Amino acid sequence: MDVGLGLTFQNLKDQVSDNEVYRHELALAAGAEDRGFDSVWTPEHHFTGYMMTPNVPQFLSWVAAKTKRIKLGTTVTVLPWQNPVRIAESFLLLDQLSEGRAILGIGRGLGKGEFDGFQVPMGEARHRFREYAEALLAALETGVMEYDGKYLQQPRVELRPRPYASYRGRVFASAVSPESVKLMANLDVGLMIIAQKPWDRVAEDVKSYRDRFFAMQGRPAPKPVVVAFVAVNEDAAKAQEMRDKYLVEYARSTSSFYQFGNKEFEKIEGYEYYGALANSVEKHGIEKFNNFLADLQIWGRPEEVVEKLKAMVERFDVGSFIIYTQFGDMPFEVGRDNYELFARKVLPHLKDIDVSAPTLAPPPLQSVA
Repeated sequence: MDVGLGLTFQNLKDQVSDNEVYRHELALAAGAEDRGFDSVWTPEHHFTGYMMTPNVPQFLSWVAAKTKRIKLGTTVTVLPWQNPVRIAESFLLLDQLSEGRAILGIGRGLGKGEFDGFQVPMGEARHRFREYAEALLAALETGVMEYDGKYLQQPRVELRPRPYASYRGRVFASAVSPESVKLMANLDVGLMIIAQKPWDRVAEDVKSYRDRFFAMQGRPAPKPVVVAFVAVNEDAAKAQEMRDKYLVEYARSTSSFYQFGNKEFEKIEGYEYYGALANSVEKHGIEKFNNFLADLQIWGRPEEVVEKLKAMVERFDVGSFIIYTQFGDMPFEVGRDNYELFARKVLPHLKDIDVSAPTLAPPPLQSVA
């Protein structure tokens, strides 16, 4: 199994400088290969200290220069905010610089402040994502982009440098709403699971994705990538304290940044799911929801963390993990210890898991007379 290191570059309370955050997390990235991680990932975010990651391909180019084999991924690149020609150029260049180590994660975005900052209406996001994704995926294969859609009218242009290698099998998409899950299957891309809903609902989404993928593509879907925030400590009580402090604080920051309590989402095309979520948050209270988000993550002693992650592999037929060890308002020294202990006591057990067996195709649909 491949296991990647995720980096957040969070500075939630400005108790340290942005420079100090970068120095700390760049050191984690630079050391990831030596500690046995297979990839380094970071999301795209803008305008706040929630995650200071405005140019992910630039960061991944820095990682490429510091490493030899580690793969380089985005969790995720938000397509509606950018010109798809520039996205394609960035990832063709990253692939050249890294000699084929890039992995492209794509999504349509949820941060209202980011949509406002880029002056892109949220109600256009789903349609823009579909058009931009279709154009981008074709361009990464051919080195040429052209598209005639409602939102993207791109005359034919040749992209240089030309593709280093095919991106097929190296594109994953985040999907939370049921409609997004179906769209990712239509696009022939892998599924990236970022925990925001009960696991039984995730299981339904994965089945829906696999059924749709097989129906559309005629072959089994790739195994999903799962994103997990992990707090590990040899002392069970300290691990629980890490959950109560840092995983909950990360959940609070996520709820605040994404405005999970904003019922106006139900009026925005493509975001109706989050409007329904806001009604649930109002009913049960935001702090209960934050604890629910924290409980979707992984914490415990090393052997407990191993077992929890293995159980997830068995339940969802996971192909790889992206593990975050620095998050919330976690002090740097706690994050460093978390990272080191995970690498020593958890990572080797995950890498020993054999995920080479193909995902079984769903049974053929029965016709109804």
